[in-house]
Amino acid sequence: MTKTIMLQGTGSDVGKTVLVAGLCRLMANRGVKVAPFKPQNMSNNAAVSDDGGEIGRAQWLQSMAARIPSSVHMNPVLLKPQSETGSQIIVQGRVAGQARGRDYQALKPKLMTAVLESFETVSAGRDLVIVEGAGSPAEINLRAGDIANMGFATRANVPVVLVGDIDRGGVIASLVGTHTILPDEDRRMIAGYLINKFRGDVSLFDDGIKAVLGFTGWSCFGVVPWLKSAGRLPAEDSVVLERLARGGGKALKVAVPVLSRIANFDDLDPLAAEPDVDLVFVRPGERMPADAGLVVIPGSKATIADLADFRAQGWDRDLRAHVRRGGRVIGICGGFQMLGDRVTDPHGIEGHVREIEGLGLLSVETEMAPEKTVRNSAARSAVYDVALEGYEIHLGRTTGPDCARPAVIIDDRADGAVSADGRVSGTYLHGLFTSDAYRAALLKSFGIEGGGENYRQSVDRALDDVASELAAVLDPRWLDSLMP
Repeated sequence: MTKTIMLQGTGSDVGKTVLVAGLCRLMANRGVKVAPFKPQNMSNNAAVSDDGGEIGRAQWLQSMAARIPSSVHMNPVLLKPQSETGSQIIVQGRVAGQARGRDYQALKPKLMTAVLESFETVSAGRDLVIVEGAGSPAEINLRAGDIANMGFATRANVPVVLVGDIDRGGVIASLVGTHTILPDEDRRMIAGYLINKFRGDVSLFDDGIKAVLGFTGWSCFGVVPWLKSAGRLPAEDSVVLERLARGGGKALKVAVPVLSRIANFDDLDPLAAEPDVDLVFVRPGERMPADAGLVVIPGSKATIADLADFRAQGWDRDLRAHVRRGGRVIGICGGFQMLGDRVTDPHGIEGHVREIEGLGLLSVETEMAPEKTVRNSAARSAVYDVALEGYEIHLGRTTGPDCARPAVIIDDRADGAVSADGRVSGTYLHGLFTSDAYRAALLKSFGIEGGGENYRQSVDRALDDVASELAAVLDPRWLDSLMP
């Protein structure tokens, strides 16, 4: 019989994703047939699963941690925010429509059927399924029809471990407050809790554990320190971009504008890992650094809205100045579309704006179309003639004179475009920088040695290191209880 445990948080961004990934790797290393599952995810960081649909990038990473192929059933409901109030809805890997927040609340009960069906599929043949919640069960205003937290846990009869983030403060109040406001049916599902992101002497929290026990009766399954290896894993939530420290004094500065609807920003992680690269995320209200050698415009879930905001920030002027100074530009997916002369949306897929002038750095135009391209792709760089491996998730078709100079060849098909002077390029291929050979060739063109470390292997080693860190601090009796 398959065992199941669900990690829910006392709030968002408490570290559930990394803990689930670490536990999946820990159990896989012990010979357990383990799988991750997240009923509902909200993220514009998506991946193409091994069975060909869209899932949250985090569940793709967790499947890697479990050493099993990824599947659309690991994340049956994916919400991709397109505006302040609405999202595209992906169900079992395919676009199922769009909905505003209030409308989506009415849809959730209907989606529970798909969630439970996918949970059964993931559980088949597994010893253990580790489920990740979303947000917090303490958001009792969203409890009716819930599919992400206690609504799922009670329907599937899955015990819950709460995760509290001590780094943000108030963790005792968060745990006790959650206990206080949960209805009895939900409170009964909680088996215990974890304290995450602890800094310093763990024994200083002994009295905190006693206090939580006195108020709630819950057991502590471990106090997890700030995991050193977690920083080497791809981040799922764009809120992390607000906390990234800036480097300095490195051979190449790469500037990345933080778009309002930035998508798949983990494309940049392999560059950030290069010792001679200073990756600078340019926040709204900031200027692009004049000393950047390369600007990368990342993916976007709302190209037209982000292009308008790009201009409102004055980044279009910064980018033109960058190019005049001899700087180079790479656009990925939505960023590629922005670099052209025009983006049109005759079907109103992204909203009421049907046409917008592009940045004019590539002689191409993009027309949005209802059909969505979702696929893993084997490819080759037409610029550096090295092998690539990545994925495509996009709406729209891009054509124009500069497409005669493709940036990438995907499955024998020309993709992207390169300017006549070779300094501006764009492609629909995500995962471009993951290729060690491509990174080496790109950095060599700037006079830098790089690409020496296998990026995928470095992520795999980080998962092993996170698993080892968890094994050292989690209650061994609790870990043993998860074994078959």
